[in-house]
Amino acid sequence: MSGPAGPGAATQQTFLAFDFGARRTGVAVGTRLLGTASPQSTIRADSADARFAQVAERIREWQPDALVVGVPLHPDGAAHENTVRALKFARQLRGRFGLPVHEVDERYSTTAALEEGARDADAGAACIILEQFLRSL
Repeated sequence: MSGPAGPGAATQQTFLAFDFGARRTGVAVGTRLLGTASPQSTIRADSADARFAQVAERIREWQPDALVVGVPLHPDGAAHENTVRALKFARQLRGRFGLPVHEVDERYSTTAALEEGARDADAGAACIILEQFLRSL
């Protein structure tokens, strides 16, 4: 946990969220105190090594207490190929960075981001994923 432990420390928690994609991964940052997320530059990478190098930079920059990963599902809740990829990404984040990783159902997050006028649909989707997670705390 960042900052001194004690009353109010939990409200200061910072989270970094990811809308995983094979070529583009949306990123957002937010705090439990504010309950809102801010879009960050989308990670563009064609390889896992390049993606994780950029993730490491974001973690160094924001020093989050935990990470949040959107998990895509079919409308009926069934898993699909991208579900497996997102879950693998979440496992790799845990293993590489040693931070808690929370998984969030991200059905319709990109559609919602576009409807809200997001300039970057991936970063907008990451914001929606993170805000959904923050509301659940």
